Amino acid sequence: MKTRITESTLLFISIAKWVFLATLAGAIVGFPTALFLKALRVSTDWAGGWEYSYMLLPVAFFLSALMVKYLAPDAKGHGTEKVIEAIHRRAGKIPLAVVPVKLLATLVTLVAGGSAGKEGPCAQIGAGITSAFSDLFRFNEHDRKKLVICGISAGFAAVFGTPIAGAIFGVEVLFVGAILYEVLLPSFISGITAYQISSAMGITYFYSPLNFVPVFSETFMLKVMLAGIFCGFAALILIDLIKYFEKRAHSINIWEPAKGLIGGTALAVMTLLVSKRYLGLGLDVIEDSLRGAPAHWYDFAMKSVFTAITLCFGGSGGVITPIFFIGATAGSIYAGFMHLDHATFAAIGMTAVLAGAANTPIAASIMAVELFGPVVAPYATVACVISFLMTGNRSVYPSQVLSVTKSDSIKVELGKELQEMKTTYSPSPGGMAAYAIRFIQKVDDAVNSLRR
Repeated sequence: MKTRITESTLLFISIAKWVFLATLAGAIVGFPTALFLKALRVSTDWAGGWEYSYMLLPVAFFLSALMVKYLAPDAKGHGTEKVIEAIHRRAGKIPLAVVPVKLLATLVTLVAGGSAGKEGPCAQIGAGITSAFSDLFRFNEHDRKKLVICGISAGFAAVFGTPIAGAIFGVEVLFVGAILYEVLLPSFISGITAYQISSAMGITYFYSPLNFVPVFSETFMLKVMLAGIFCGFAALILIDLIKYFEKRAHSINIWEPAKGLIGGTALAVMTLLVSKRYLGLGLDVIEDSLRGAPAHWYDFAMKSVFTAITLCFGGSGGVITPIFFIGATAGSIYAGFMHLDHATFAAIGMTAVLAGAANTPIAASIMAVELFGPVVAPYATVACVISFLMTGNRSVYPSQVLSVTKSDSIKVELGKELQEMKTTYSPSPGGMAAYAIRFIQKVDDAVNSLRR
C-alpha cells in the first residue's frame, strides 16, 4: 500500500507540473505567434496592392539570406526542420536570436511573394521561446526537450487553427512511425492554450465543412486509394525537387546572400512567364479548390518548383502551407481525371500530401476531421496512410528519425535520421514484392529476346 501511495503521489506531482508548464508554454507562445500572424496579414495585404511587387524578390531573398547568415544561421530554410534537428542533436537547445531573425526573414520573403509557409516561423517561435525559458530556469535536458516539443505543438496549433492536429503534429513529426506518448498531455494542453489565445486576439482560420454524402461502395473506396497513390507521388515530387535545388545551391560556390539574388531573379522571371498564382502563401487557390473550383493540371508541379527555389535560394519560411496548396490542387486534378467531386478530393488531397511529405499520417487524418468534418474523415485517413507509405524513407524533414520500416522488403537501420540512412531492398522469397520483381525481370527478358 505504501508503494502504491508513493507511486500515485509522484505521478500526480508530475501531471500537475506538466499541466502548469504546458499551459505557460501555450500562453507565452500563443501571444507572439498571433502578433506575427497579424503582422504577416497586414504586410502581405499592403504588398498585394502593387501588381509588380514580385520584382522585389531578388532584393528580398538577398536580405533574408543576409540576416540568416550573420545573425542566426539556425533560421535558414524552413524552420521546422531546424527545430527537429535541434531536438535530436542538442536536446532542444535553440538560440533565442533565431526567433526575431526567422520572423523578419519570413516577412520579407512573403511580402515580396516568395513561395513559403507561415508555420515554420511559428514552430521556431515556440521552440526558441520555450528553449530560452528552460535555460532561464535551469531545466535538465529531458525537461527542456519536452518543453520545446510543447512549444512546437503550440506554434502549429495557433497557426493552423487545429488544436488537436497541431498538438499531434508536434510530437509525430519528430519520428517516422513513432509518437512520444510522454509528451502527449502537455502537447495537447499547450496547443489548446495557444489556439485559444490566438483566436481571442482576432486570428481567423478557414474551416470548410464539406457537403459530402458518404458513398459506401468498393468502387469509391478504390478511387480513394488511387487518390492516396496520386497524392503520394505529388509529395515525392516536392521532396525530390527540394533535394535537387538544395544540391544545386550547394554546388554554387559563392557568397550565400548572392544565391538569394539568383533565386529571387529566377522566381521573378518565372512569374513573368507563367503567373503570379504560385507566389506567396497561395491561400486563395487553396480556398478556391476546397470550394470546388477545378485546378490547372500543372498547378501542384509549378507550386513545388516555386517552393523549392524559394527555400533553397535565400528565402525563408515554412513548407506546410505550400504543401496544402500542392495537396488541394493535386486532389482537384485527380477529381477532374476521375469525374469526381472537386471539393471532396481537394480536401482529401490536402491532408494526404501532408501525410506523405511530412510523414505525419495521424496528424493529417485528425486535421481532416477538424477542418472538413467527420463525414469525409474515414476516406481522408485511407488516403493519408497510403500517401505516407508511398513516400518511403523520404521527407521534407530529413532530420526525422526512422523508428519503423514501411515494408518488410526494405532493409533499413532504425534509429537514424533519414538523411544519414542507407536503404537496401531484399524481398522475402515468398512475398508479393519478390513475385513482382521476378515478373518484371521475366517481362524484361522477353522484351530483350524479341529485340534480338
